[in-house]
Amino acid sequence: MEPNLNTNEPQIKLSTKEKLKLEREMKHQIITFALMIFFTALAFLAVGSDLIPSSFAIPFILILAVVQVILQLYYFMHLNQKGHEWPNAFMLSGIVIVIPMIAALMLLLGVVKY
Repeated sequence: MEPNLNTNEPQIKLSTKEKLKLEREMKHQIITFALMIFFTALAFLAVGSDLIPSSFAIPFILILAVVQVILQLYYFMHLNQKGHEWPNAFMLSGIVIVIPMIAALMLLLGVVKY
């Protein structure tokens, strides 16, 4: 049996520095994935077992969700790498626009009393 069954793809030789970089990135992704599983389990346990007061449950879950979104964008969508300045700028401008808009709509609809 041949060691490489797919002969159409060229073999890429990586330098030691590139291999170390890939291993480091894989380790970061595994740690981030484990953190996200932990945050999800923490949210389920906090709500399911009444570990936190009900008045703090929704803000607690939203905080965990925001942390997970940031981790996913940073590590899994590779926004920490060079060449992703425009997507970062668009997301940041979207956040700057959306947060005041949501706050204004909550005030207009009477969800939050001012």
